[in-house]
Amino acid sequence: MGHDRQTLTALAAVLCMGAAVAQPALPEGEKSLVAVTRDGQRTRIGTVTFGAPSGGRTRFQVKMDHAVMRDHFLSMREFKCLPAAPEITCFVPYPYPHPGSVGAGDLAWLEHNLLFFFKQPADFGAKLWNGIIFKFAPTPTGLVGTPQAVDLNRIGVPPEKPDEPPYGRLDRDDFAPGARWVQELRIE
Repeated sequence: MGHDRQTLTALAAVLCMGAAVAQPALPEGEKSLVAVTRDGQRTRIGTVTFGAPSGGRTRFQVKMDHAVMRDHFLSMREFKCLPAAPEITCFVPYPYPHPGSVGAGDLAWLEHNLLFFFKQPADFGAKLWNGIIFKFAPTPTGLVGTPQAVDLNRIGVPPEKPDEPPYGRLDRDDFAPGARWVQELRIE
């Protein structure tokens, strides 16, 4: 019986190592930032540039494509928005200094650099309580983000702990499937 236990333990260890090896790596270099809408359209709205990994972290930089994102003057402030008849989705740059890096299993700062809010085309002003943060997961071809609800009014004042992302998992709520016009953000 002891021999069987050793064999099972060794097999479990090999399977665990195989799962770790099979996990997709973080992207490197400049990647397209693509919004996938409810009707299946894919729109390249910008780029994310990843540096070379160093010390288990990878630096990144987000750049929105101003030719695609249209200017909307809302609530006395200009926002870059992806207009659509069902819903307008506006980019909200994270306003405070941050580490600007990600690691395997830790994509929080990337998620915080891709904040948005949504509004109906007929609505007046920015409704920051209609915030969207995209929860990213690695895939073999890049990263895929699904929308979650956050209240962007929370970042109206500087965070007490500037090195910690303000929106943890308890500060986010999943949207019902199909609730948002932008269904996914892809980095590929």
